[in-house]
Amino acid sequence: MCSRPKTLSHTGFNLSFNDGILGLVGAAILLFTAVVWSDRGPNVNQTDFSLTYVGARIVHDGMGRDLYHLNLQKQLRDSLFQHAVPLFFEHPPFEALLLSPLSAHSFRTAYLIWGLTNATIWLLMIVLLRKYLPWPREDLGYVSLWLLFAPLWVALYQGQSSLFLLAFYSLAFVLLKRDKEFAAGIGLGFGLLKFQFVLPFVLIFLVRRKWRFLLGFGVSSLVLTLLSIAAVGWRGAADYVRFLFTIGRNPQNISYGSGVDMPTIHGFVYALVGQRIGYIGLNIVVAFLSISLLAWVAWRWDSKQERSSFDLMFAAAVAAALLSGSHMFTHDFSPLILPMLLAAGCFSKSTTLTTRTPSPLIAVRTALVLLWMFPVYFVCVNWHCLYLMGPVLFLFTWGAVQTKLFPKLTEVAAK
Repeated sequence: MCSRPKTLSHTGFNLSFNDGILGLVGAAILLFTAVVWSDRGPNVNQTDFSLTYVGARIVHDGMGRDLYHLNLQKQLRDSLFQHAVPLFFEHPPFEALLLSPLSAHSFRTAYLIWGLTNATIWLLMIVLLRKYLPWPREDLGYVSLWLLFAPLWVALYQGQSSLFLLAFYSLAFVLLKRDKEFAAGIGLGFGLLKFQFVLPFVLIFLVRRKWRFLLGFGVSSLVLTLLSIAAVGWRGAADYVRFLFTIGRNPQNISYGSGVDMPTIHGFVYALVGQRIGYIGLNIVVAFLSISLLAWVAWRWDSKQERSSFDLMFAAAVAAALLSGSHMFTHDFSPLILPMLLAAGCFSKSTTLTTRTPSPLIAVRTALVLLWMFPVYFVCVNWHCLYLMGPVLFLFTWGAVQTKLFPKLTEVAAK
């Protein structure tokens, strides 16, 4: 595992009024101001939160059984918003139920409450994860890196739940570091609000036969399943499953999310050969590549070396889970900030690249530079080629896993 900065206290930041505290205060002002500014903007009704609001409103009004009837969604959406986005609410039923109290407020008030909640989660992650992230040593630089990661801003503006997924991944990471596998499984289970990125991660733990983690995951999964049934009933749950299959069969449909705008294995394969191999062929290829990647990560995650390589393997597992998921957009990169900082911390003592630098280290550093480049995401979205970020995620995953072959790079901190 990687070392903690000696300059930090056990609570994360020094208790004195140093640059880190100033940076954190500045970050808080910036984030909360951004939420208020967005809430007052003319285009707030075109954010993704408008879809969440529609889903929550349907459940709040007692029509949960018809939540995934697209005509109902469209009718309510068009009655609430002018120039509404042509998308539908496709999140799990329990999310609509848990957020239904927000729909009792006006849309802008609900957006403001949700945005301030997301901003608070962001700030809490910065503080609570600090003692587990050894790089950079300067607190101000550490805070700045969080603020420079574009997907977090996109998630905040769009009113997405990606910051909560980051929180649940972070909770699982911390609990696993403390050898509390059952509790870690419970924590990650609540990340099923983005199940397409959590289930691949769980598959890695299934291959590794981490039964206590899987048992904990099953407990929280059961709770969320019961909440979903309470929200939409068995018929509504069946409608949701059919809706998911409809989305999967139509990667070209912008109302379901265009496939070329997804930086995943599915998005990359679809962009290259999807039109030629058809729906069945596409899913066979994607399933084979995804399962192979996840199985490889699980195989390389050797429990005998877990103490010295845990951070890198956790980072690789999260990246592989995102890459193997589906329906992924810019804001869905948000959980990757944790793996990025973990990987950067493990390599922080190797500062120069030479002809003798191991290729995995070059791969990870290249991926980190691209992932932290603010304009890259907006260029890819504007040109509808976000699928090109899929290979960058693979580069990061491969480099993090292969670094285990070079013990000196992972001995930065093993205590």
